Amino acid sequence: MTKHVALVGGSGKLGSIIAEVIEGLDGFEIARVLTSSSDLSELDGADLVIDASTPQVSVDVVRAAIERGVNVLVGTSGWSAERIALMRPLVEAAGTGAVFVPNFSLGSVLGSALAGAAAPFFSSVEIVEAHRDTKIDSPSGTAVRTAELIAEARADAGGPVEAPHADQRARGQQVASVPVHSLRRPGVIARQDVILSGPGESLTISHDTVEPARAYAPGIRVAVPFAAQAQGIVVGLENMIDIGIRARS
Repeated sequence: MTKHVALVGGSGKLGSIIAEVIEGLDGFEIARVLTSSSDLSELDGADLVIDASTPQVSVDVVRAAIERGVNVLVGTSGWSAERIALMRPLVEAAGTGAVFVPNFSLGSVLGSALAGAAAPFFSSVEIVEAHRDTKIDSPSGTAVRTAELIAEARADAGGPVEAPHADQRARGQQVASVPVHSLRRPGVIARQDVILSGPGESLTISHDTVEPARAYAPGIRVAVPFAAQAQGIVVGLENMIDIGIRARS
């Protein structure tokens, strides 16, 4: 039976890629495409809601899907662990599923997971992320997720990372104790560097997105069927693929 998808933010860069992937995905079809300013009553009748809107609109989209008892896949930035936690009681009460994917790129997910695996061995960790100048939020959802994975990994191995002079604005924004530095400039699509430092050495884990359509498509093909069947809250593509490293949701 074909599942009807309501895609919010379908005219944006990510939304357009998601729409193209779904066109070639068996068992799914896009029933309606909404913009960030559409009336959310248009979600009525959908079997799955996919949110690729804006951080300001996303929370309303997720709530609207949950209220209708419909599973939702969220690709919009701005969902920190604290913000997701506010949705958990609503999802549990409705018996639905809400899947949050900060980044659909398999390489990015692997980079974040590797940073979490390495974090217990380094007391100093900082993240530098760069996106095009049109990205409206910072830090990126990927950087936030990476910082949260690092904090989780260090919880039983020395506690928060060392971040001297964190009160100075030039030291970046602390996310789960990790300093994050956001660059917004033309000529770049997406890049993240996680720099882990210890006595006498450092390790840098870097990821570049060069062609978004090709980079995100494999992850979207995994996430859409997963989200349609999900129960409860799931955070991160790493929980949908076997990379040998599991993160908490």
